Amino acid sequence: MPVFIDQTGKEVLLPAVPTRIVSVVPSQTELLFDLGLEHEVAGITKFCIHPDEWFRTKTRVGGTKQLKMDIIHKLQPDLIIANKEENVKEQIEELEKHYPVWTSDINNLSSAYQMIEQLGKITGKQQPANEMISRIKENFSRLTPPVSRFTIHDSRLTTVYLIWQKPYMTIGGDTFIHSMLQIAGFDNLFANEGRYPEIMIEELQKRKPELLLLSSEPFPFKEIHVKELRTLLPSTKIILVDGELFSWYGSRLQYAPAYFARLREQLQ
Repeated sequence: MPVFIDQTGKEVLLPAVPTRIVSVVPSQTELLFDLGLEHEVAGITKFCIHPDEWFRTKTRVGGTKQLKMDIIHKLQPDLIIANKEENVKEQIEELEKHYPVWTSDINNLSSAYQMIEQLGKITGKQQPANEMISRIKENFSRLTPPVSRFTIHDSRLTTVYLIWQKPYMTIGGDTFIHSMLQIAGFDNLFANEGRYPEIMIEELQKRKPELLLLSSEPFPFKEIHVKELRTLLPSTKIILVDGELFSWYGSRLQYAPAYFARLREQLQ
């Protein structure tokens, strides 16, 4: 029986290529679609909004942190694809008692490539997975470090990336978003913090970031929030950004480098 090791180090036994998959991670759901697993995926979460046709037609098994076990049991999956951070540990452990569960743990591009490669092998889509990894690597290779117009040296704006309001929350140095910020050419002022620290507006005023990025998810920051923060941080450039292109670690990575390049042009 084939044995696969997931990114948490757990053995996952699969007697055959899975034909009834439940994905409880939005970015990995989109990846499965782009790998050509239209017929194999039976269930997704209510947050798996891409692709739209799956969002409208596939069985929804609850939210990423509030899975509906009864619906999953009715689907009788032969593989569940989860994520260490996005899903609740106790729920995943309960599902592991009944089904093979492959769990990702992603903090940077390297682990994202590994996830895509492994899911390609597990689902019988190794060739399209490898081709996708090559495309993503090629696209990122074209993204050069930001260079100041006055010097040949790397010029990175001191940056804070907000993911939540009331309380304000940002991202620490051990997150996937942090790694994307670095690659995009921004200097995360909270790189020495862990995970997703809560911060007060007074802290932002004290640190005086050159750039404040307001993400579209999980909290949907809008222009009204930009205006509010501009009155409190008059010397900081504040813009809305597409959170999916900073945080989705599946096939959407193909489009992140071009987005980062456009973002940097906007700031020049």
